[in-house]
Parts: sequence; structure tokens; C-alpha cells
Amino acid sequence: MTLARLISEAEGIVAKIQRRLPSELRGLAEKVPVIFYDWPTPEILQEEFDPDILGLFVGEPHSVEQGLGNGVPTHILLFVESIFDEAEGDWDIFREEVRLTYLHELGHYFGWDEDELETRGLG
Repeated sequence: MTLARLISEAEGIVAKIQRRLPSELRGLAEKVPVIFYDWPTPEILQEEFDPDILGLFVGEPHSVEQGLGNGVPTHILLFVESIFDEAEGDWDIFREEVRLTYLHELGHYFGWDEDELETRGLG
């Protein structure tokens, strides 16, 4: 499987999800860049994340004014090779994992904590 194919598939899934969001969330979601990597970088893993991490929200949640926190631009990272590995090469599972991972990380942008993500089925 090529990285380009995984990214292309994941981009399509994210775009489809964004189109289906309620309008009040859609505009916010479309402003958050999604960056696709193959695997988490060593720098990310040094931050005490598990090696099998599938995605990561970086930056400030929507409710926090930019520049008042850590200064890192807001974005979502999706690790498509990790997701494909988690899916054991099954495309249907890969698509579902991309969907869940993106929504989970987007939920962090909306300011939802782990408990609220779990309540919404995104934990």
C-alpha cells in the first residue's frame, strides 16, 4: 500500500465528514488544517505518546484565543500508516478508524475532554 493512496483515501473521508457536520461545526472544522503523516515522528513519541497513536490534536481549542497558550498553530495530525496497521490492511476498518480518529481529534478542538468524547462515542 502506498502512502499516497492512504492519504488520498483519508482526505476523502475527512472531506465527507466535514460536509456532513452541522453548519455551526462545519465552518469551525474546515478552518483546522489536517496534516497526514505515515507514522508518528520520534519527537511526538518523546512526548510520552504510545507508538501506536493514530492521531493528535495540536494547538489551542476553539474556545481559547490563539496566542494565549502554547503558540503552536492549531491543526490535526492523522497517522495513516498507523491507522492502516491498526486496521490490519482492511479498507473498511481503515475508513472507520480514520473517521473515528478525525472526529476524536476534532472533538479536542471543540474543547471536549476525554469523558465527553467517550459520551459522544468518540473515546
